[in-house]
Amino acid sequence: MFYSNRVRLPTHPTSARLLGRSIGRLLGGTTDRATDWLAHRRGVPEMVVPSGAWVDLPGRGRTWLTDTGPTDTGAAGSGATPPVLLLHAIGCTGMLTWFPTVAELARTHRVIAFDQRWHGRGPRADRFSLHDCADDVAAVITALGLERPIVAGYSMGGVIAQRTWRQHPDLIGGLVLAATSDHFRVTPHELAFHQGLELVGTALRMVASPGRTNPAGYAAWPARAEYTADQVGRWAIREFRSTSPLTVAQALGVLGRHHSTPWLGLIDVPTAVVVTARDALIPAGRQRALASQIPGATVHEAEVGHGGCVLEAAAFVPVMLEAVASVQGRLAERDSEQCG
Repeated sequence: MFYSNRVRLPTHPTSARLLGRSIGRLLGGTTDRATDWLAHRRGVPEMVVPSGAWVDLPGRGRTWLTDTGPTDTGAAGSGATPPVLLLHAIGCTGMLTWFPTVAELARTHRVIAFDQRWHGRGPRADRFSLHDCADDVAAVITALGLERPIVAGYSMGGVIAQRTWRQHPDLIGGLVLAATSDHFRVTPHELAFHQGLELVGTALRMVASPGRTNPAGYAAWPARAEYTADQVGRWAIREFRSTSPLTVAQALGVLGRHHSTPWLGLIDVPTAVVVTARDALIPAGRQRALASQIPGATVHEAEVGHGGCVLEAAAFVPVMLEAVASVQGRLAERDSEQCG
C-alpha cells in the first residue's frame, strides 16, 4: 500500500535543524546533504505530493493551498459528495500533516489543505489567535466557493475546526475532529506548561514576531511544485522546518486557553471524532469525552499515537476515511429528509 513505510521525522523543527547540521558536519558537507540523508533514513512513504498554489484571502494575506481530487461531485442537497477541508496540526503544514490521507481521500472527494497562519506559508500577522485561524478557514471556504464542506482537523486543527463552526456555523456541512480536545490545562503539569509558554510568548513578542518573519527557505520556494516519489523525503523535511520554534512556542501557549466545553452541545452538524487510542499527548479518554458532549457524534478508534496521521498512516488513514464517510452519510440523510 502507498503508506507501507513509516515516516519517522524529528519531533521538533529545532531538532530537525540541529540534527541536520550535526550530520552535515560529520559528512563533511552541507546541510542540504544532511537533509538528503535524513529524508532517506527516515523512510518517508513514496508517493506524489499534489502541487499547490498561492491563494489570496482578501484582507487577511495569502496562504499556500493544495486543491486536489474530483471537483464535479454533484449539486449540494442532491446526494453530492461534499468537499473536505483539512486543518493541520501545530508546527506542521497542511500537506505535511495530511499527505497520506490526501492520497486516498482524493480518489473520491475534492480535498483542500492549506497552511494556517504563522505556519509554513500561511498568513503573516503580529499575533497568533485561534479566532483569526477560524476566520481564515471561513475565508478559504468563501474564496473557493465551497458549499457546506466537511471540515476535518487534526490536533490543533481539530480545535480550529470546532471554533470555525462556532464562528461560522452556516458555512460548515460537517466536522471530523481527530486527536483533539475541548480543553487543555487539565492537570497541574499542563497548567504550568501552557502558562509558562504564554509568558515566554509575551517576552518573545517584545523582541520579534515570528508571524512577521520568513521561515527557512520560505522566499526561495517555487510558486508551484509537484514532488515525485524520490523527492518526497526532502520535501517533508523542508516542510517540517518551515515553521519556526518561536511560532510553536507561542501557538502552544494560545492553544492552552481553548475551552469549548460550554458550547459543544450546540453543535448541530454531523460530527465524527477520530480517537488516537495510544495518544500520550491528548489522552484517549479526553478525546472520547469530547465526542460524548457533541449531539450524535460518532467515535472512530485508531490504534495509533499522537503522530499517527503520518507515523502510523497504515492504521490511521482507513479510520479517517471511515469517519468522513460517516459524516457524509448523515449529511445525505439530512438532505433527503429536507427534500422529502
